[in-house]
Amino acid sequence: MALGSDHPVILDLCAGSGGWSEPYVAAGYVVERIDLLSGIDVRFLEKGEAPVHGILAAPPCTHFASSGARWWAGKGDEAILDGLSVVDACCRLVLLYQPKWWALENPVGRLRRWLGPPALAFDPCDFGDPYTKRTLLWGNFATPERSPVDPTEGSKMHLMSSSWQRQRSVTPPGFAQAFFRANP
Repeated sequence: MALGSDHPVILDLCAGSGGWSEPYVAAGYVVERIDLLSGIDVRFLEKGEAPVHGILAAPPCTHFASSGARWWAGKGDEAILDGLSVVDACCRLVLLYQPKWWALENPVGRLRRWLGPPALAFDPCDFGDPYTKRTLLWGNFATPERSPVDPTEGSKMHLMSSSWQRQRSVTPPGFAQAFFRANP
């Protein structure tokens, strides 16, 4: 972590493409992107010394999203335990750092069984991106201001194969900007 920095630190847990935290990077925040792709497993992340201003968490939806419900039965309990261990690690870091704000994102699915009702539900078209992908947020954050557009591209998610998992999970840029404006 960037110790001694004058800029606020944001943890982007399960960062993937880093799209959700990109507005913070552009504004000069110190963003620590934690992701298996960069070789860091959030489940092994230890508490650092630097204060953390905000936490963005987007644990993999592979075992939770309704779009994969047809495969749930065949995955068994081990898949759920694996997915929940990542969610638990994200929540543990929220407890350790006690940031000013935090948010955990996942598409509509069965994660609400373990986290309860979400604080926010939205589609990308609610924030200027012309497609649908119902997404839920849990956490303690200011609600972003909506700027709806017609979903002229429909639900692109159902058109993508499973090999496009990373593209399906990219944070819509309109939402990322709106979230940043509401949670500086």
